[in-house]
Amino acid sequence: METIGVVVNPIAGMGGRVGLKGTDGKLEEARRRGAEPRAPKRAREALRSLHRRAPNITVYTAAGVMGEYAARDAGYDPVLVYDPAGEDGKSDSTDPASAGTTAADTRAAVSALLERGVDLVLFVGGDGTAVDVASVLEAHASSEESRADPSEAVAASRDAETPMLGVPAGVKIYSSVFGMTPADAGRIAAEFDRVETREVNDIDEDAYREGEVRTELRAVVPVPVAPDVQSSKQVSSGSVDSLAAGFAREVEPDRTYVFGPGSTVGAIETELGIDPSPLGVDVWRATDGTDESVESSDPAVDGTGREDETDGGGQEGDGGDETGGGDGKKKRGGASGEDRYGRKGEVLARDASESEILAVLEEPVTIVVSPIGGQGFVFGRGNHQISPSVIRRADEITVVATGEKLDEIDSLHVDTDDAETDEQLRGWLRVRTGRFTTRLMNVV
Repeated sequence: METIGVVVNPIAGMGGRVGLKGTDGKLEEARRRGAEPRAPKRAREALRSLHRRAPNITVYTAAGVMGEYAARDAGYDPVLVYDPAGEDGKSDSTDPASAGTTAADTRAAVSALLERGVDLVLFVGGDGTAVDVASVLEAHASSEESRADPSEAVAASRDAETPMLGVPAGVKIYSSVFGMTPADAGRIAAEFDRVETREVNDIDEDAYREGEVRTELRAVVPVPVAPDVQSSKQVSSGSVDSLAAGFAREVEPDRTYVFGPGSTVGAIETELGIDPSPLGVDVWRATDGTDESVESSDPAVDGTGREDETDGGGQEGDGGDETGGGDGKKKRGGASGEDRYGRKGEVLARDASESEILAVLEEPVTIVVSPIGGQGFVFGRGNHQISPSVIRRADEITVVATGEKLDEIDSLHVDTDDAETDEQLRGWLRVRTGRFTTRLMNVV
């Protein structure tokens, strides 16, 4: 590879830590809540990784915050092919949030990169940016095919399909076109030698903010082949009832729990009598002990109180035992926050931003998260509110997932925007997979 095109969506990901679940149409609200840009930093990380391996490659990019600044910081002298200031009088400020760039600028920049015949388009953003990039790549390939001699149309279309690769910076990253981390993306861009087709997916952000995920396949595009390109998010259909019941029986009085997004964690909250935020972060504090006289009537538990089935695949039991008792009736929690075992608790923050979480944390603190299906991320995808500052306040991190979900994942991943935090989180841990079972997984 001799040339690379770089385009940065400078406001990508700003809505994450402030609890907006995306930035599309919400930039002013994100700024009002104190959001800080994350895309420029991640662009620099990717390009520095690229520069270490390919310092002499020619970099084409857009002016200012859309790529120029990051490329220069990484050690390149880029060729500028597009200026977002244009004739519209947009700001060329170094502040990404006030630069006034739009999706139209992204598409225009990609068009300019393709006119220069770049070997790869490296973009920095999330799924929305991926859709913009893919739309231009597909239109360009179709145009080249239409201009070619009919006998050579297939070959012309194939040759015109410039590959794309994403540097993960957005809140929504469901597509399988991103490097696992910015550094991975830079390394892949420097070293890849073949491509394969992968999916670009996007979701309805308004529905997402209301707790509903509506994914839509938007494009199929060529992407470099590498083990560190993430997969599309997969949905696991395994039962989580026994997992949730087992966790609920073990909550500690006077401990604060930070519950991440997702249906698995949501089932635990429901078991505790909490109305969960399906795609948000909730903070709850247990206020008293347990009524041990209440028997579980969970159909996943047999007469001895143990699960009929255990998780396979190298898991180990996490010990403990249950015995029956009582009338076997379930007690469902309500607004009082009391679960069926008589535990009581208080919701300290619901669908909270990073600052709202930090404001209510009382030690000791447990963070409860579940990996994204098919990808394995436990931090840095869809839960940016659980920031390094929040993680440092916790003395315990519990990862929960069904065995079925873990069967689709070789390892777990973290991408918190803080190298020290990522390093501290790496290593082997036990993922809770059921009422009594765990499985060893490596965080890499």
